[in-house]
Amino acid sequence: MRLTGTTTSARGFGPRDHLCWAYTDPGDMRVRMREFLADGLELGQRVSWIASGPLEDLVDDLRGVPMFDRALDSGAASVSSIDDSYPFGTVVDPPGQVGVYAEATADAVAAGFTGLRVVAEATPLVRTSAQREAFLRYEHLVDRYMTGHPFAAMCAYDRVELGDDVVTALACMHPNSNQGLTPFRVHASDDGTTAFAGDLDGPVRDAFARTLDLADPAVADGELLIDGTDLNFVDHRNLLILADHAARRGATAVLRTRAVGAARLLEVLGLSNVRVEVPA
Repeated sequence: MRLTGTTTSARGFGPRDHLCWAYTDPGDMRVRMREFLADGLELGQRVSWIASGPLEDLVDDLRGVPMFDRALDSGAASVSSIDDSYPFGTVVDPPGQVGVYAEATADAVAAGFTGLRVVAEATPLVRTSAQREAFLRYEHLVDRYMTGHPFAAMCAYDRVELGDDVVTALACMHPNSNQGLTPFRVHASDDGTTAFAGDLDGPVRDAFARTLDLADPAVADGELLIDGTDLNFVDHRNLLILADHAARRGATAVLRTRAVGAARLLEVLGLSNVRVEVPA
């Protein structure tokens, strides 16, 4: 089972976990980066630190810690500069970017590692609205990839540069984040469905609608299955958004949740293309 929720550290994440870390202090972010990668080394994964800047500076971020010194020397750890791979203003291709990590994960396993773990300081890839829309879609696609493959990632974002609204939009596409970033999350569930978590109330309805469209949950046999195990609350406005999304895809949304009042709200609203089921 992958972890979901909020955290105050980057330790304890497993081989398929996905964490969003928004920071105001670059020094603290690098501490969290080393925490996350150290766990990967202990799990036998190949690890990589990806950020903007000269390669020698990125290597220095890891040097001086014995386990990282050994890993850098053996090839179990590597660094990459975003500046070399993604020119200023690059808009990522979401499926293509997932493919890059899928290939790197397969290479790591073929080399005898248990998988791949990456920390990416991705602020340069989400500065413009076009970049953000593509990257948000990528975040969900790669999260879905992680559910079935030994790939873990921590995505770091500069809260000072990007602002709270952008950080919230990014955080809600992750199953995990540091505290206080988003009231709800839309991410991939272990069984391959899409999961809703947290609180879906009035203030988040516009953000939820955008996030749901970007995630675009798969329809199978006419049903759009939603894992709402970690959903605490959903109001009528967000149920209407879910119903509209399902209708545009010619599907019935099946929301599996224990959220109080969800089934009663559906009765009141008279929605015929949304069904609530209580999880086993």
